[in-house]
Amino acid sequence: MKENVIVSVSSIHGTRHFHLGKWYRHCLKGAGYALLCGALATGGAIYYLVGEVDFAKLKQQELESQSMSLNEEVVSLKSLKHNLESDLLEREEKMQLVSDRLGELEKVLGVDDSGAELESRLDAAAITSSVRMVMLTQIPSGAPVNEARISSGYGKRVHPVTGNVKFHRGQDFAVNIGTPVYAPADGVVLVTRPSNKGSGNFLRLQHSYGFTSSYSHLSKFAVQSGEFIQKGDLIGYSGNSGLSSGPHLHYEIRFVGRSLDPRPFVDWGVNEFESVFSKVRGIRWESLVNKVELRVSTQLQLSSQRVAQLVDNSG
Repeated sequence: MKENVIVSVSSIHGTRHFHLGKWYRHCLKGAGYALLCGALATGGAIYYLVGEVDFAKLKQQELESQSMSLNEEVVSLKSLKHNLESDLLEREEKMQLVSDRLGELEKVLGVDDSGAELESRLDAAAITSSVRMVMLTQIPSGAPVNEARISSGYGKRVHPVTGNVKFHRGQDFAVNIGTPVYAPADGVVLVTRPSNKGSGNFLRLQHSYGFTSSYSHLSKFAVQSGEFIQKGDLIGYSGNSGLSSGPHLHYEIRFVGRSLDPRPFVDWGVNEFESVFSKVRGIRWESLVNKVELRVSTQLQLSSQRVAQLVDNSG
């Protein structure tokens, strides 16, 4: 007997019967399997897509987090750039100020290196200023008494006491008794000689490079023989001792025993540094300046190396 499937459909019009054969049943099964496979495929696709959506959301969150981090880094870099630009501008302003001040110093020192690099200009100015300070400190410069009138200069004159024409080997400062007398340069006290004759109470200082200075007619001494003194130290007080017509200080400068006119040395200073070279003859100033410059440049180089070494050690 053939297998048949009868499908009954009832309605208000009655019941109708449909006979399905084997071929129809296979078609229905195939359609059912197809629908089932389609449903499974659709579910798998939906599941896969949901997973992809979740993964995409996670990736989006990571990218947003990275974006925020990058934005913060950009803001930080912009702030750093601004700070660096401000620091650079401040340093440029300071460099310009140093250059301007250096230009003023070069004018005072008489150095014309405006076209050179700043570092070389600084080196030249440092050496030049150091040379001047060394020479002005170790060789008599400036007056030994403050705000004093010059009553008699260097050269031939009529002696105010004896009336004889005699070469005056120093310079007289008209000052009251007890006026402080200061050392015009570093040195050592060579002689302190009390006397009521001739030069009276006499003091002599030995300075560098063969220079000496002496002081006559003092009222008293403030230093002793063999004592080391610095420029500006108090060495005695003016007076009227010895052969003197009135209170004054007789001031002499000698170079290897030869007397020199003290006036150029009294007027000698940083702003008038080279004037003494032309006014005082018989001294090989160029040789002396070269020797001092060589010593100063060596000392500055050693000092710079010492500073660099200390910086390296601290790092």
